[in-house]
Amino acid sequence: MAINSDVLVIGGGLAAVTAAVSAAREGADVRLVSHKASTLRQASGLIDALGYVPATEPAKPLRDGPPTAGRNLDPDEWPDPEGPLADPFEGIDRLPESHPYRVVGGDALREGLTLFDDLAGDAYRGGHTERNALVPTFGGAVKPTARYPAAAEAGLASDDRPMLVVGFRSLTEYDARAFAGRLEAAGVPFDVAGAEVEFAEAFRADAKITRLAKALDHDEEIDGVPAREALAKAVSPHLHDVVDEEGGVDRVERVGFPAFLGDDHGEAVRDELADRLGADVFEIPMGPPSLPGLRLEDRLFDALDAEGVRFETGNPVVGVESATDGRVETVAVDRKGRTAPYGADAFVLATGGLVGKGLDSDREGVREPVFDLHVDQPEDRYEWFVDDAFGDQPYARFGVRPDERCRPTDGDGAAQYENVFAAGGVVGGADAAREKSASGVSLATGIIAGRQAATEASQ
Repeated sequence: MAINSDVLVIGGGLAAVTAAVSAAREGADVRLVSHKASTLRQASGLIDALGYVPATEPAKPLRDGPPTAGRNLDPDEWPDPEGPLADPFEGIDRLPESHPYRVVGGDALREGLTLFDDLAGDAYRGGHTERNALVPTFGGAVKPTARYPAAAEAGLASDDRPMLVVGFRSLTEYDARAFAGRLEAAGVPFDVAGAEVEFAEAFRADAKITRLAKALDHDEEIDGVPAREALAKAVSPHLHDVVDEEGGVDRVERVGFPAFLGDDHGEAVRDELADRLGADVFEIPMGPPSLPGLRLEDRLFDALDAEGVRFETGNPVVGVESATDGRVETVAVDRKGRTAPYGADAFVLATGGLVGKGLDSDREGVREPVFDLHVDQPEDRYEWFVDDAFGDQPYARFGVRPDERCRPTDGDGAAQYENVFAAGGVVGGADAAREKSASGVSLATGIIAGRQAATEASQ
């Protein structure tokens, strides 16, 4: 007997949750199945809509490959991308016609962001405007983003108050002084300094960021001193480290930390540190393990519960079990080595792209492994890449190509299945890394795919 629902969403990231909630709010009975933990926990927690419009000039082909279309360019001649964009919606019309935003329309992005605002609540900022904010990240960039955690608010690059960035000697991957130097090189409108302090030395050398967050959550004692007090005491001597352009000393008005200032009680941790330091305190998004990403994942899965969506993880969908007349009836789910049929009136595929393993690749090509959907790609592998590492890499846009209802299409542009919809990274046409558009694509395609799946299931 198949395990049935109106809509079955396959995936566990932002696109999958968006599609599931969107379908549930249309009245559908929704089930979500994911293979493993989502990539949200590896991400910064920022919600990007569109930060840059990449240059569309052709780059030169690989030196050792066969000739391809496009004139040769010296890497120094490659046009710069347009941006950072103040208004993400303003750049949509300059994206390629095959871009998901052009296919589903800018209003889908607006609706997706509105849904995110509803799900994220007061944990996120930016919902009051359609303009991007500029958020520093520990990668050294000032990133244009549409929504950002409340914990990062005091660190916006548009703020001209002097800033101190704090690092920890035992966390060598976060070099505060180097970070401050990169911010200055980026031309931010404020004075900034970096300081390395002793605090995390109280924990084992292999202690995870989550362990540090819990210590601050519960204000554990460190050498007889509560953790929050100990951290404030370590930072206080550096509050006059910022030097202005005339060589004078500024007193810091805001202090940035790696994003581990508590997990369950982060606001209380930041407030107490701010009181002790006499300055606003904020978190700087960082790489994995990412507490902002983990916090967002928890909030989104709480939203699934609230919407009545049933979900399960650890059970991959491995293929179509039955299909007739251009419609999928059941898919096969691997449950600890044994397959079980899951049936639905409509399916949403939101398994991610090449990084998330929603697409498989080898020397023969790129394929979508669940429904065996068509993936646009040059037959010659040398045409997957261009010589300029920062150029317009064709593989970055690989994925299934949706119609306006988010149904994946075949090579001729016809829907492959009437009741299968796609969302997120598995959808091709966007160079999300260069555009800073990954979250926005997930939201825009997720809300349309979920809504269309619910409509299909009701017919």
